[in-house]
Amino acid sequence: MEAISIKNSGLRDVNAGKDVTVVLPCNLYECSLGESTFVGPFTEIQKGVTIGKRCRIQSHSFICELVEIGDDCFISHGVKFVNDLFLNGGPACGDRKQYRATQIGDHVSIGTNATILPVSICDHTVIGAGSVVTKSIKTPGVYAGNPAKLIRIFDQK
Repeated sequence: MEAISIKNSGLRDVNAGKDVTVVLPCNLYECSLGESTFVGPFTEIQKGVTIGKRCRIQSHSFICELVEIGDDCFISHGVKFVNDLFLNGGPACGDRKQYRATQIGDHVSIGTNATILPVSICDHTVIGAGSVVTKSIKTPGVYAGNPAKLIRIFDQK
């Protein structure tokens, strides 16, 4: 029988603000969580990720390296962030120079099972459940579909 390397999930080198809640099991390492943020179970948040204050990260979400999430955001169940666009026709295989960053503004809600490619999403935006965000979003509003398209602009009063 071949040797098996077993690694436990858990929390390692997490910089957490006051009143942060993490429900285990989770895999969080070398990331930052702002005060009063909640992280649900079965979530992975990778190194270098920054999550703002008063955010809610629901279960089964995956937040990869090079993601920054602003304050007062809601990341629903099963949301996946992507940082590798297969620029050379296949996976980067750990070549971090090929990874691309994602920037999420403040007051952004991302629906269940959405996929977010390396983009910027402006403040006050809603991403519908199951959507795939392939391009940066610069106008606050509701976006949905694959690829995600503007459904409704928010009133700017």
